[in-house]
Amino acid sequence: MIRIKVAFCVKNLAKGTEAARQKLLKDPDLDVIEYGCTSYCGICRNYHVAIVNGKPITADTPEELLTNIDDYIDNELLDHL
Repeated sequence: MIRIKVAFCVKNLAKGTEAARQKLLKDPDLDVIEYGCTSYCGICRNYHVAIVNGKPITADTPEELLTNIDDYIDNELLDHL
């Protein structure tokens, strides 16, 4: 099984994405980390963003971000093992 790394920018967390991060921290199959910057400033400024194994996942709300992360993991990452 591959380890799934979910990274967040601290500035994005401050705009409300922290709620999504807190829920993801409870999943033992995920490595949830935060960086001072993820180098996705353009999308980070406008959306809630998580970087999942190197791919930026975006959403308009923290709740939608969780759904998009789950969909990406289930439909993209795990299907290609």
